[in-house]
Amino acid sequence: MNRQPSTEAERLMLDAKKAILQEQHRRFQELQKEGRWDDAMQQLHVTLSCAADLLKDSVVVLERAVNQRRDQDPPFFSKELPPPADPDAA
Repeated sequence: MNRQPSTEAERLMLDAKKAILQEQHRRFQELQKEGRWDDAMQQLHVTLSCAADLLKDSVVVLERAVNQRRDQDPPFFSKELPPPADPDAA
C-alpha cells in the first residue's frame, strides 16, 4: 500500500464513524421495534446527525484525493495539441 499516512488516518476515522453510525441505526431500529416512538424519534435525530457527519467528512476526503490526483497528473493538453479556442476572444 502506497497510501500517505494522512490518507490512512482519514480512512480509519471514516471507518470508525461508519461503525458508530451503524450502531446508532441499530439502536433506532430496536426502539422502533419495541414501539418506543418518543425514544425512537430522539434516536433518529442522533442517527441522522452521525450520518451527516460521516457524509461531510467523506466529501472532504474525496475532494482532497481528487485535488491531489489532479496535481499529480500531467496536464490534459499536451504540447502537441493547441489549447481549446477561447470563445470570448473572437
